[in-house]
Amino acid sequence: IHSHTYPKESEIMLRIYKAIIRPKLEYCVQLWCPTAHYGNWTTILELEGVQRRFTRLINGIGTLPYSERLDRLGLTTLAERRIRGDLIETFKMVNNQVEYGKGLFKLGRSRRNLLTHKTANVN
Repeated sequence: IHSHTYPKESEIMLRIYKAIIRPKLEYCVQLWCPTAHYGNWTTILELEGVQRRFTRLINGIGTLPYSERLDRLGLTTLAERRIRGDLIETFKMVNNQVEYGKGLFKLGRSRRNLLTHKTANVN
């Protein structure tokens, strides 16, 4: 990626990032998702650093602040993507769209209120 033999235009670089790099950073993320309260800040910052460094390589926006680079490229932070993925999986479980997670959430009679959630035992 650091080679100067190809153009570093935003459209090309964005395609490379979305097709090759981001899938590797997010592989099975719902399973191994690093959370800050377990002392995983190093992992979180390293993952975000990959995206941060890659966006610096793009012509015309490399010197902008990280948040502005993300805005211009239409990207979000990897942490925001992990949260979004968690919400999507939770929605699927609550609405019985998947086979896993059955009984993990208890809904009210109207099916609009989450009454409880059970903590999974991980041994």
